[in-house]
Amino acid sequence: MFDPRQPTLKKRLSKGEALGVFWFALGSVSMIEAAIAAGAGAIVIDMQHGLFDRTTLEAAIAVVPAGVPCLVRVEDDSATAIGRALDAGAEGVIVPLIETGRQAARAVSACHYPQKGHRSGGGIRPLRQAGYMNAASDAVVVGLMIETKTGLANAAAIAATRNADFVFIGTGDLALSLGTPPGSAAHSKACVQILRACRKAGTPCGTFTMTPEAAAARTAEGFWMTVVANDVSAVGGAFSAAATAFKSARKK
Repeated sequence: MFDPRQPTLKKRLSKGEALGVFWFALGSVSMIEAAIAAGAGAIVIDMQHGLFDRTTLEAAIAVVPAGVPCLVRVEDDSATAIGRALDAGAEGVIVPLIETGRQAARAVSACHYPQKGHRSGGGIRPLRQAGYMNAASDAVVVGLMIETKTGLANAAAIAATRNADFVFIGTGDLALSLGTPPGSAAHSKACVQILRACRKAGTPCGTFTMTPEAAAARTAEGFWMTVVANDVSAVGGAFSAAATAFKSARKK
């Protein structure tokens, strides 16, 4: 669990340091440990589409060192989902399917205790960590996902949301909503439009990427946060390569 008195991610945000995250959906705590041992600089735990539950979420966050930022992509924008992730000790959340400035403001408010927001006080880890509640409102990081046509149309308002720390483009759902393949001209134009709205608002912008090469390319374009690797692709790719190599070797 992170130390809210020394928030790693807030510091990186303030310095404008690019963040390459490792994204996990398969529900394996051991895989997160392996990624950290391999040098992962930041972790995202996917509760929206992933296989984690409350117990494995708590276990996964426990194995992430305090110096490694750990974010949770929550199930939805509800106070319950957001509070669950933060009570488990996440340094921040990524809230999916944000479509309006009003919805964005509600999501941000759910991340912070009164008087800054309306987060409920509780959770085993926050209550046993001295000073957590006093420090959390300045330490917790809030990311808002834009991934629909409506969200795209309201990108300026979402990016300008008070106390939002960054915007993150859900490229897959955005392509579905636009009715165009990822990487098409229309899709790329939409991503650039969101990036420009974020720049105008002074809000960092991230985007989902599938490979380290794509992550590096998007970083060079000005995206603050990208995905270096995800566990589904990493495992599937390794198994596929092994099966192909085995078949090839047997033919020799």
